[in-house]
Amino acid sequence: MADDKKTKPTLTKTKNPDAYEDVERILTAPTETTSLEDILATIPDAQHRREARRILYGDLPDALPIAAEAQALADAHDFEVKAFKFHAAPEQRRAPREVRVGVIQTQIVAPTDAPIVEQYEAIRDRTGLLIEAAAKMGTNVLCLQEAWTMPFAFCTREKHPWLEFAEDVNGPSTEWLAALAKRHNMVIVSPILERDDAHGGTIHNTAVVIGNRGNVIGKHRKNHIPRVGDFNESTYYMEGDDGHPVFETDFGRIGINICYGRHHPLNWLMFGINGAEIVFNPSATVGALSEPLWPIEARCASIANNYFSLAINRIGTEHFPRAFTSGDGKEAHHDFGHFYGSSYCAAPNGARTPGLSRVRDGLLVSEFDLNHCRQVKDKWGFQMTQRLPEYAEALAWAADPDFQPQVIRKSR
Repeated sequence: MADDKKTKPTLTKTKNPDAYEDVERILTAPTETTSLEDILATIPDAQHRREARRILYGDLPDALPIAAEAQALADAHDFEVKAFKFHAAPEQRRAPREVRVGVIQTQIVAPTDAPIVEQYEAIRDRTGLLIEAAAKMGTNVLCLQEAWTMPFAFCTREKHPWLEFAEDVNGPSTEWLAALAKRHNMVIVSPILERDDAHGGTIHNTAVVIGNRGNVIGKHRKNHIPRVGDFNESTYYMEGDDGHPVFETDFGRIGINICYGRHHPLNWLMFGINGAEIVFNPSATVGALSEPLWPIEARCASIANNYFSLAINRIGTEHFPRAFTSGDGKEAHHDFGHFYGSSYCAAPNGARTPGLSRVRDGLLVSEFDLNHCRQVKDKWGFQMTQRLPEYAEALAWAADPDFQPQVIRKSR
């Protein structure tokens, strides 16, 4: 029955005729499933459907109504809007701190061999439509996907022309988003490819935090750089150097765990220790590599650290003009694989929203009370029982060149 819910994969072609064999390979391959939720919807028994969702997602949040203006934008421009509300217990001494937090997932729009400015302006204008929908939904804080201004070209290992997408923290994308942030009274997290001209023009994978007054609050650079599959990012930039900053905003304290950092529990931990109430995970990841991990990692981080986490992934299959290899003995190819979207929000108690589509652009808005973070801390006591001094000592020893694992050998 799941096959009834499949659709043709989202493709972005290049003008290079040599790439079309790769396009044809994708078009004739099994089509992409639209979403796990669509598969669950095929379960005929309503009670079984509810039970399957409960086991998978925990205490499901309520669906929120979609504002008519947001739905009209979505219908006119072919993207989906989903919205949910998590509940917290009322308190006597603290007023509710309810916020609406959104994430956007998109595909690239222009061919990857179009002029760089044309590619950027196409995805910028597309993203602008979804930001308008987020504003119509009353979103207070919004995060875009990793390297949202460009195709995820690091698989190619080519410096030209892809580094032309890099820009200063106060560059054109920040200037454009700052105006929108001020207009809509919205904090916007903008993950870009940064060029640091003050330090020799070095490149970084960076998230810029733009305040709701149009001000740049700060930035955070990606802490963990992958060295797996076609994720050849260390060819372009190295690990970040600014720790685990948490940004205070009018709508809560936020952290940004960029992409590959989600595989590192200590990365998540440090944002929590620094007081984050909301942690975004802007990503770009493909189904063949990471999809079984995707629904779990951000949710586990919410549980372990008692904050809200939002996982964001782009969509589509991006094709590049020149073929590249993966170092695995297989033939050269023009695409990285299918970016499967499926962006979602998880709560401190382990509940999570259904995900966005695997094949469509989309906006997910989650409403929640930040008081819920402390309520779950009080219930589970993880911060009281985590024993940081013991782990700090053990980790310092593990990082020592003379470290020896604490293994008790079996007797002979």
